[in-house]
Amino acid sequence: MGKCILAQRKGAGSIFTAHTHKRKGAAKLRPLDFGERRGFVKGTVRQIVHDSGRGAPIALVQFRHPYKYKRMQARMIAVEGMQTGQFLYCGKRAELAIGNCLPLKMVPEGSIVCNVELKTGDRGSLARASGEYCIVISHLPEQERTRIKLPSGEKKSISWNCRAMIGIIAGGGRTEKPLLKAGAAHYAAKAKRKCWPT
Repeated sequence: MGKCILAQRKGAGSIFTAHTHKRKGAAKLRPLDFGERRGFVKGTVRQIVHDSGRGAPIALVQFRHPYKYKRMQARMIAVEGMQTGQFLYCGKRAELAIGNCLPLKMVPEGSIVCNVELKTGDRGSLARASGEYCIVISHLPEQERTRIKLPSGEKKSISWNCRAMIGIIAGGGRTEKPLLKAGAAHYAAKAKRKCWPT
């Protein structure tokens, strides 16, 4: 009898699926609402936690609910320089400071941004891995678009209403440290899925 093709074994799932029970959940910007479109919303960084299977740490940010008397917590990817107890401001009128979330049209050219939306309101799609960032190249007012340089070096034009966080994603330089032994590689790969040894 022939041997089963490895890709077909992996496709069936079973032991090849990712170990997701320790993961904190999806890390996104807060949902786009009236407060962010017109002014700004203030939040507090309550905790910075490790997320299994992700290189960058996650910040647990607490905001007031837009119309109910309660607080809501957002999971955002932490930015380099962010700390617990820090106030974050999200919205059109937020100031240009590390960790704040602004629409691209309010960000000056040459600024370093991360966790950028590809389409307005998608809550973050570009430059989300540890140490990654985009650079705002120019604004095109007649088209209402902004040109940004992606981590790959590619230049892309997106709507200037898309939001972005100011700064660089935390956890940069993670891959520079050598693994040194097979055991370290084993535990690093274990958080993802059965992909090591190949």
